[in-house]
Amino acid sequence: MSQKIVKLFEEDGHICLFLTGLVEGEGIPSNQLVIVNHGEAALFDPGGELTYTPLSIELSKHISLKALRYVFASHQDPDIITSLPRWLMHTDCKVVTSRLWARFLPHLVSSFVSGNMNKGLVNRLVELPDEGAQVKLGQSHIKAIPAHFLHSVGNFHFYDPVSKILFSGDVGAAMTPGEDHEPVTNMQEHIPLMAGFHKRYMASNVACRKWVNTVRKLDIEKIVPQHGKPIFGKPHIAQFLAWFEDLECGIDLM
Repeated sequence: MSQKIVKLFEEDGHICLFLTGLVEGEGIPSNQLVIVNHGEAALFDPGGELTYTPLSIELSKHISLKALRYVFASHQDPDIITSLPRWLMHTDCKVVTSRLWARFLPHLVSSFVSGNMNKGLVNRLVELPDEGAQVKLGQSHIKAIPAHFLHSVGNFHFYDPVSKILFSGDVGAAMTPGEDHEPVTNMQEHIPLMAGFHKRYMASNVACRKWVNTVRKLDIEKIVPQHGKPIFGKPHIAQFLAWFEDLECGIDLM
């Protein structure tokens, strides 16, 4: 297994770790991002059962799992959050996700607790309103950026204002097996690797444009999607946003 862990940022008690290559075989390869600020950690889109064991082992080499304050879930898909029962059982984390999915998550954790399961889970949930929110982490915060209808009707991306990294979920995703730890070097060559997925899984150009208008207001140095290569540097990011802004997808192509 070609596991890679890359330190994307480290300064004044703030660390960002990028993990790739944790799943091989028939499972969909996925990236995970971990942000630590002054001893409090957040994990983004932790994945499913296939991901949990290698991810938790790798994480424990760098942080105490007891320091994991949040698990952020961009949306509800199996490769995003089906490992939820294990994170709830083995850490004290709270789960941050859209309020639309709060009533669905109990279906994933029937084995987590017996008795009044819903009450126990409610105490571990941070439900995001549609307009987004700021979630305090250590001495900083994570911004939840609305990305609705970009693969999910209730969808969020997460921005770290310290490192200026945007974790973009399925926006920017591509299949680049074995190279997910390497940033995009040529956007024009990378676009064909993204195009088919985005045309099928994004709802419409209206949603794309709304997201781009929001993201352009942020000071972003790196975009890390859940699948494929990250996008580093403002020139590459500008090229990606220009492509995505004009993309016809979903119902535009029906």
